[in-house]
Amino acid sequence: MSIADRISRGVSASLGANLLDTLANSLLIVVLARFLLTPAEYGLLFYALSVVGGIAVFGALGIPSSAGRYVTEYGEVDRDQVRHVIRSALSYLLVLSAIVGIGLSAGSGRIAAALNEPGLAPILALGAGYVIFESLRTLVGSVFQGLNRVDLSALVAAVSAVARFVLVVALVGLGLGAVGAFLGYVLGFAVATAVGGTMLYRRFYRTYDPTVPRADGLVRRLLEYSVPLTATRGASVLNKRVDTILVGMLIGPLAVAYYTVGKQVSQVAVTPATSLGATISPTVGEQSAGNQRSRAARIYERSFEAIVILYVPAAVGLFLVAGPLVRQVFGVDYGGAVPVVQAFSLYVLLNAISRITSDALDFLGRARERAIVKTAMAVTNLGLNLLFIPAFGVVGAAIATVITHAVYVGANVVIISRELPVSFDRVARSAAHVTVLSALMGAGVAASLPLVSGIPSLVAVVALGVAIWAALSVASGLVNPDEIRGYFA
Repeated sequence: MSIADRISRGVSASLGANLLDTLANSLLIVVLARFLLTPAEYGLLFYALSVVGGIAVFGALGIPSSAGRYVTEYGEVDRDQVRHVIRSALSYLLVLSAIVGIGLSAGSGRIAAALNEPGLAPILALGAGYVIFESLRTLVGSVFQGLNRVDLSALVAAVSAVARFVLVVALVGLGLGAVGAFLGYVLGFAVATAVGGTMLYRRFYRTYDPTVPRADGLVRRLLEYSVPLTATRGASVLNKRVDTILVGMLIGPLAVAYYTVGKQVSQVAVTPATSLGATISPTVGEQSAGNQRSRAARIYERSFEAIVILYVPAAVGLFLVAGPLVRQVFGVDYGGAVPVVQAFSLYVLLNAISRITSDALDFLGRARERAIVKTAMAVTNLGLNLLFIPAFGVVGAAIATVITHAVYVGANVVIISRELPVSFDRVARSAAHVTVLSALMGAGVAASLPLVSGIPSLVAVVALGVAIWAALSVASGLVNPDEIRGYFA
């Protein structure tokens, strides 16, 4: 199978599963916010998820990503060593996650007291299950990605999302409130781990020769490479969670609800980029390892161009429809989230670029450099949040995140440009072209916003924006439908 066919199949399968994942998550967000939880309860739930998610990084460190990298490497040169990579990674992960998870549950009361939010205690008491099953699910997904089976990695994520939706709604419906919602998350991870682990064992693990001895230095290499990945993952979690935690500490759970809505909307928009990034990253690493650096660079260039063409108009559109989107979907009680969504519209574009760049650096063996940048930006983000939240409220947290993520993404692009012979001439031309078209599209959307009176009319306005962009893109030659199929050839 050609690289173009492999990427096309991977993106298609991954996008389908990720769309299901996104749909389930989006429905859960809306159902919880609008029907099952009050804004304060909603904020408390995601406050707890941020705290637990921040602690959970110590239950996995960088082991899942390191396992994915060495599954790819050994899969090319010594296939049967993949079995030892999986076994070693699983052993260390189980020990780490159990220690961290049990410690979290045992200290739940003290953590809640330190954060001055007693309502967190019963939720954090369930943290052990979250840490263990989330770590295992991450490992399974990383191994599938390393095996170049991104479709299966995405399927695990989709199973997790669907199970989570059903379980959270059921448990909250039984009157368990935010505690029940959190338990639903834990059980959703457990179901996904069981499904993914079964597929991994049956389709791959048992096909490797168990008599082949483990290569010398395999465990050492696995653990050594996990060190910079741990720094990267820790910095990533700090970046993603610390703002929410600080909003909760400095303002309160209601502000967390507003901030969470804004961030979740921006994350939903990045689904196609997630699928593309998960698919091309192992391929870029594989081509580079095979001394096909020019081919790897071309794959990345084309991916970057696709992101620019898709996400510049998406960012413009999200900024314009933020008001009616929040009011019609989440309700008027969440009006405080509107400026947050607008601030995060630029984050959507930055995050999309990050999705095709960050993981690729790991597969290229440049995790150390990315870790340094990520850590520096995480510390900077912490400082900016402490400065901006008291001055600008919940919007200040969003501004701090956008600023630091912009610097982080820019640095990653520079690093990958030094690793591969990447040329951005074509990307720059496409960026200028799509910016003009996005401005024209935005004018049409802005003129139509006064007509929004409900969800159907909101969908119609969004569809109008998409239609304007598509027509202008094809008419101006920015997008050629006949070339899309072979875009990465």
